[in-house]
Amino acid sequence: MTSATATPPAERSRAGTTLLLTAAATFMAFLDTTVVNVAFPDLRTDFPHESLTNLTWVVTSYGVLFAALLTPAGRYADVFGRRQVFLGSLVLFSAASVACAAAPNVDFLIAARAVQGIGAAGMIPAALGLVLSETPAEKRAAAIGLWAAAGSVAAAAGPSLGGLLVSEFNWRSVFILNVPIGVAVIIAGGKLLPDRPSAPTKSPDLVGTGAITLGIAGIVVGLTKGGDWGWASAQTWVWIVAGVALVGYSLVRSRGQEAPAVETDLWKSKMFAAANLTTFFLGAGLFVWFLSGPLYLTTIWHYSILKAGLAVTPGAVLSAVAAVVVSRRVPPEKQRPVIVGSLLIFFGLSIWAYTSLGSEPRFWSIWLPYGAIGGAVIGAALTSVTTAASISVHPLKFASGTGLNTTARQFGGSVGVAVMAAVIAAQNPLQPQAYLDAFLLAGIFVVVAAVPALALFRKDSMAAIAETQRQIQAYMAAQAAQARAAAEAGTDEPDGGAKDNDTAAVAERS
Repeated sequence: MTSATATPPAERSRAGTTLLLTAAATFMAFLDTTVVNVAFPDLRTDFPHESLTNLTWVVTSYGVLFAALLTPAGRYADVFGRRQVFLGSLVLFSAASVACAAAPNVDFLIAARAVQGIGAAGMIPAALGLVLSETPAEKRAAAIGLWAAAGSVAAAAGPSLGGLLVSEFNWRSVFILNVPIGVAVIIAGGKLLPDRPSAPTKSPDLVGTGAITLGIAGIVVGLTKGGDWGWASAQTWVWIVAGVALVGYSLVRSRGQEAPAVETDLWKSKMFAAANLTTFFLGAGLFVWFLSGPLYLTTIWHYSILKAGLAVTPGAVLSAVAAVVVSRRVPPEKQRPVIVGSLLIFFGLSIWAYTSLGSEPRFWSIWLPYGAIGGAVIGAALTSVTTAASISVHPLKFASGTGLNTTARQFGGSVGVAVMAAVIAAQNPLQPQAYLDAFLLAGIFVVVAAVPALALFRKDSMAAIAETQRQIQAYMAAQAAQARAAAEAGTDEPDGGAKDNDTAAVAERS
């Protein structure tokens, strides 16, 4: 008889297959948030009559839908089945990638990117749910780490991979790349992913979901087009105010819903709320930095697309390396100085770049240290903030917490890119100052993130987290003892659905 602590080979194999397939899909979803940045200069060449503010919607339309739909998509995965939502979203994402590659104009491309964002929003929470449900309890932490690493690898690979594809082919190739990967995962997932029964839970609030989606889009439209319409124009402020009002309405409405569009109850944890706010500003700075870099290198230093991609790769690679080092070497209770120190260093680097860079290429003396050190400190800070968000929610609500924190980063990124477009449009986009202003903007966003970061990993928060973990461990130990007793008595293990309900009750009490 299999011991209580051993994991059967078939279960290990199923968990490994699930992790591999979901990590591949996660890689694609996060790759498309960075790989397009390197393709952006080629887009400007193909569509020379489009304004920079319009072209930035190729980035922000993806980010807006990705951000707004992550939380409700997780609930739909619970209602209709994680496997079904994962595969359906992957089909939608792959089909939208084909549409992006074939886009005849910018408006069509923006619409196709929005559909891609919907597909990505469906894939991520369903993928995480599959990993959590198919991985044995003792292996979940490692599995989540490997699954999350797919996003870091995508960020590191995006600049060089995008630069290579665009230089050898064109910007359309970065979307074609998704198709063979997507088709392979769809075919393999249809055969190999387990089909579990859906949970008896309510569908997410459609009104609240629609309100927050339109609200985020309205805010980004107002910020993006403000430079064209004029910051004193009524049109600009109608969009911004209406967007804020819709987001506010969705948040207020979520408090009274059994299945809300946004899990506002998670913000009762002060550390989780602070982590979300930190992630928002950090995401804004990160997206501005990633997008303005290739534009500066190709427009001002006249680098090729491939050379620009290689020039920003050291920062992306060191970001991933720093993320691994911090997650493995620095315990959570010591990570607040890592976050605050990293953010202050990045701000200092931004001021240095703003005052030192110009029209003459200075790659070795300025750009390389600016990019490499900047990438390392951003990777360290982002990993620590993600850790803060993860451990500050109840373990049984990990997926919801991860989704909401990712939403904060994507929303922050969309707002950051919109503000960047306005900043660059205020200057001559053929002169260095426009991009130096963008570098400084990235630094300002990042240093603002240091303010809520001061509330992370405080002793009172860590004590509450430790108590919650103790309660859950005691509960799970009691469940394991009950299962062993049932096995020794030759009776069936307690009903899984009842066990899930008991666990959910513990979650609510804790």
